[in-house]
Amino acid sequence: MMAGRRLASLFSGWPATVLAAGGLFSWLSGVPALPTDHEGLCRTETAAGVGYIVCDIPLDRHRLSLRAVDAAGKPYETFEAVEASLAGRSAELIMNAGMYHEDRRPVGLTVQDGRAVHGAVLGTGSGNYSLRPNGVFFVEDGRAHVMESTRYLAGTHHPELATQSGPMLVVDGELHPRFIENSDSRHVRNGVCARQDGTVVTLVLSRASVNFWDFGSFFKDRLGCRDALFFDGTVSSLHYPAGGIDYRRDRLGPMLVVSDR
Repeated sequence: MMAGRRLASLFSGWPATVLAAGGLFSWLSGVPALPTDHEGLCRTETAAGVGYIVCDIPLDRHRLSLRAVDAAGKPYETFEAVEASLAGRSAELIMNAGMYHEDRRPVGLTVQDGRAVHGAVLGTGSGNYSLRPNGVFFVEDGRAHVMESTRYLAGTHHPELATQSGPMLVVDGELHPRFIENSDSRHVRNGVCARQDGTVVTLVLSRASVNFWDFGSFFKDRLGCRDALFFDGTVSSLHYPAGGIDYRRDRLGPMLVVSDR
């Protein structure tokens, strides 16, 4: 998410044919529902009157990668560009995964295919990223982790992929200390946690506007996550072909991609 963005500028420079063919206006009708009989990576859950799409990714059966920039250093920006980078593999799921600048380059720590794309930034501004503690989602030695940023930086890590975002939703089993119950700051939001000793990555997209307190509580109380990280709330997007979902809001920064091993 970018600070100070104006709605009128979201799609500047985009040909109308690209916008229409890419389904970029799908967000106008809200996050779609999964079919009631759907069986796959994702399912629908409801808590406190809000529906969520919950996707569990077992790392022993699926390949998880991060796509931030291509070989020329250019941000991918779209689901289509990411899919074209997969060397013939099909994307089972794509989700936005972290804050970015206006040019769609990542704000914080970004590791793609084991290569550092951008260094860590703790954040000192007024936006969500700087609502510290923020955190890092990463996969290292085949296991996924969500870790508060300063703790991550205090250790030695060699991740296959990493993305930094903020704020943390859940830290060591507790909600972020600055979340406010019944806050009226509500958006469609998405985030991530690692479960089952890091063997399963759980991605969540709310189907309706939700505040940080309730969103974090869903991770903590319903999913049992001890640590969870917020990805975004203005551009939360999901491409999940098996469930008929192609929900996108604006051009994107870093994205997580799930494909077959």
